[in-house]
Amino acid sequence: MKKLGIIITDPEDWTARALTDAAKKKGFSPFVLDLRAAQVSMNSVTGELAAKKSTAVFKVGDVKLCDLDAIIVRDAGAGTFEGVSFRFDILRELEAEGIPVVNSPEAIRDAANKYHSSYLLAKAGLPVPETVAVQNVEAALKVISRFEDAVIKPVFGYKGKDIARVKDGKVQFSDRKIESSSMEAILNKLLEERGMLYIQKFIENPGRDIRAFVVGGTAIGAIYRKAASGSWINNLSQGGSADRCVLTEEQKELAEKAALAIGTTFAGVDIIEGLTGDLDKKIKVHPSQTEGKPQILEINGTPSGKGIFDAWGINPAEYIINYIRNIL
Repeated sequence: MKKLGIIITDPEDWTARALTDAAKKKGFSPFVLDLRAAQVSMNSVTGELAAKKSTAVFKVGDVKLCDLDAIIVRDAGAGTFEGVSFRFDILRELEAEGIPVVNSPEAIRDAANKYHSSYLLAKAGLPVPETVAVQNVEAALKVISRFEDAVIKPVFGYKGKDIARVKDGKVQFSDRKIESSSMEAILNKLLEERGMLYIQKFIENPGRDIRAFVVGGTAIGAIYRKAASGSWINNLSQGGSADRCVLTEEQKELAEKAALAIGTTFAGVDIIEGLTGDLDKKIKVHPSQTEGKPQILEINGTPSGKGIFDAWGINPAEYIINYIRNIL
């Protein structure tokens, strides 16, 4: 029986449980592992054994990670730079030992880094909102003035947290209220905290975005994520709601190409539709904001499968386990 490691931080997480259940049904022996409990012992190996034997022992509890046949990463855990780096180094080293890791640590890293993923998507010729990265307030103010309606995101943010929208000289955060302060003061504080500012032009939209789930290069389904009343953030974790979405051929192709550009085996691809036709007239936006072409907002390399399961009954975990079975 093949041994499958499932990397998690929350054993009650829907996706973690779905992966474990699907692995059992497909004949795997699943090991649910939290890399925050991992330890590594190293020694030098010389002579004839050097080419055959690992120089390190990777363990979580009593489980030797090099004994696993494959690994799926649901969540490697947040935390301090050194702790996160250590856990990703473990995944990279296990991959180098010949163990398939899905998604690969490189793909997870590239997806998590919004700045670099925007670069990879643009380099692949895929449509993304106009994006500018700056390192000083003066440059940020010029970009915001040109965009007129801008969004400032943390490069390594998640769940729609700490996103700021800047319009008409006012700053509105996605998940908190701010004390009365000048835009320049807020930008200075963000710059002090982050060291750079990742700024995107806000795309006028019908109050929703699309989360497409891609596995093995194929979009298996999608949901609309609709913003809560009075909000501009569509994330389900920020009060948004999910509805069924049937992707157009253009949207499906975009999602699949985006996952490929980032190097993910499975991914949640977030697409914004823009406004077209009657929607434009109702909201009365400037013509330059109404191309109506779908654009890729970002890629999630460790996505939850719960939204698409609740909407459609599609279980992404089963597709992921089938992919693992096919490559072993």
